[in-house]
Amino acid sequence: MIHSMTGYGKSVLQLPTKKITIEIKSLNSKTLDLNTRIPSYYKEKELEVRKKLASSLVRGKIDFSIFVEMTADETSTTVNKGVVREYMDQLRNIVQSGTSNDIELLHMAIKMPDALKTEREELDEEEWKQIEVAVNEAVKEIIHYRVDEAKSLEEDFKERIANIKTGLKDIEQLDGERIEHVKERLQKALSELKVEVDENRFEQELIYYLEKLDINEEKVRLANHLDYFLQELGSDDSNGKKLGFIVQEIGREINTTGSKANFAPMQKLVIQMKDELEKIKEQILNVL
Repeated sequence: MIHSMTGYGKSVLQLPTKKITIEIKSLNSKTLDLNTRIPSYYKEKELEVRKKLASSLVRGKIDFSIFVEMTADETSTTVNKGVVREYMDQLRNIVQSGTSNDIELLHMAIKMPDALKTEREELDEEEWKQIEVAVNEAVKEIIHYRVDEAKSLEEDFKERIANIKTGLKDIEQLDGERIEHVKERLQKALSELKVEVDENRFEQELIYYLEKLDINEEKVRLANHLDYFLQELGSDDSNGKKLGFIVQEIGREINTTGSKANFAPMQKLVIQMKDELEKIKEQILNVL
């Protein structure tokens, strides 16, 4: 079963003094491109979180965020009263008497360096265990999102492959007509030259020329690649890179068939098959 690299997961944890929201967003990328936004007091757990995300999500451009909203009346930031008073005294000495009041001085002092002090919170291991559970829930949610997103991709791939298979069958039916068309065209060209031709030599050259235009190997390889793509599409693992390699091989056989076709109706079918393949290529970039 394939997975999409596009996904979103969210988990909300309500603690006695704070509300913690965990978000994971994922887009397609050739490798694992992981960005994390974690509050400073949880930083020591960042490496652990990164390992969890890397093992679970494997590949993609992933943004992981932990947002903390304080819900209790308590706050870790307080006014540094002594520093603020000292600033006000200094400002009062600078400002001429009668031109300012304490409220205005307070507005100025509170903006000065060190007017506010924040006590650094220490990591609470029991609290982190609850956050870890929430992280796991968000990871499960984004994986579920990726699976659901991939279902529409899988259906689209199957439809495109079926269209290419139909084109291949039509090409097989046209192949005999194409050979006769080539023979007639060569014979007509010779008759217009009005020269005597050794029939045996002409047959030998015709056989050699037709061998150059033979597409039997391309048809067999293309059919095998199409079946292989469907086989990998239905496997237990999601391997977008492998599917991408198979798509390259499918494209190579279609291109070779087109270059050998030398017959307008067949070349039209080749163009239609290329169009279907291009749509697969666009979507395969989003498969994990």
